[in-house]
Amino acid sequence: MNKIDQNSLTEALELLGELIEEKPAQHFVVCGGSSLLALGLVQRTTTRDVDVLASVENGKLVTAKPLPEWLRQAAGKVRVDLGLMENWFNTGPSDDSFFRLGFPSGIEERLVTRDYGSTLRISFISRYDQIFFKLYATVDSGPGRHFQDIQDLTPNREELFSAARWCRSQDPSEGFLLVLGQVLKYFDHEFPITEL
Repeated sequence: MNKIDQNSLTEALELLGELIEEKPAQHFVVCGGSSLLALGLVQRTTTRDVDVLASVENGKLVTAKPLPEWLRQAAGKVRVDLGLMENWFNTGPSDDSFFRLGFPSGIEERLVTRDYGSTLRISFISRYDQIFFKLYATVDSGPGRHFQDIQDLTPNREELFSAARWCRSQDPSEGFLLVLGQVLKYFDHEFPITEL
């Protein structure tokens, strides 16, 4: 299966937009590697999929689950036409806990929005918010592409501190705090545990 680069990301979303031209308008918030690619935030060259974090309704983020069946079918056609992986357009990151515990404050105001046809609108999360989600993913799943992305985003101390405090609001466990502290040390930014 083909990985998605900056050009094929645009091609895939434009094709998806064409296929749902006659359907109700959809507005999704996208995070992860595809958002990094779309905004040119890092040197990463490919990603596997488009991670849908949320839908937007009346200016508010709401869960994107489940995607309408007709949209999943259209995404399936794009997958076949472009040789993409199964579930290349997915709601994996649309975790109920984000809606319960909260997104980074002000995330809606920092979204970068693009239209792909008349009924598909995609808002990509900003560099600042990527730092929050990538830090959480690094601590939650271990070193790997998320950690590399965080390094490439070159967060400063203030950004990392804000991201770390948000991560703690998502997972207050002692184990998570221990790993979070280890990740922060790598960036030469140590914070008093009582402040996280």
